[in-house]
Amino acid sequence: MTDDGRTPVRRLPIVGVMGSSRDPHEHLAAPLGAWLGTLDVHLITGAGRATMTAVSRAFAGVPGRTGLVIGVCPAGDDDPGVTRLGYPNPWVELPILTHLPLSGPFGTEDRSRNHINVLSSSVVVALPGGDGTASEVGLAMRYARPVIAFVEDRSDIPRLPADVPDTCDLDEVKRFVLTALDRTDSASEEVATGARRRRDES
Repeated sequence: MTDDGRTPVRRLPIVGVMGSSRDPHEHLAAPLGAWLGTLDVHLITGAGRATMTAVSRAFAGVPGRTGLVIGVCPAGDDDPGVTRLGYPNPWVELPILTHLPLSGPFGTEDRSRNHINVLSSSVVVALPGGDGTASEVGLAMRYARPVIAFVEDRSDIPRLPADVPDTCDLDEVKRFVLTALDRTDSASEEVATGARRRRDES
């Protein structure tokens, strides 16, 4: 209950899936998206083509799912008020339009939407990709978001840090994500419990 006696809305965790904007890596993205669609989570991607489209399509195709496909869109290079051509892909249900044009090798710069992708995520799964994916992995580490690489080889993501786990086994990804979500839920409950205790003591 809130202070005014109302029941708070149920806030689903968000799983970020990052990856290539050129190669869909369907054999990894589709089963991952289909599994995530069975969980009580939202999916967030960079709203673009290839991997982002593949995982979003699979997630959206799960009957009776509770979560939404969220896509964070970049701005065009010449006009921050115009979304980049080709964004969002057709499977994005909740597009977030930004004024942020930078991506790829500039993915950690302040004018990149990658910060929003990562900060909005409770856990990040990185599929094979290039400099943009590598920057999102780096941001996940900077912002203390649990991150795992779902790849066939560590070289599928440039400069993948040694302390980021990698696997080509979907079952291992599932265990990692579920563990991370459980830890997030527990941390949220600890914060809520602490707030209630402080309110009761005051």
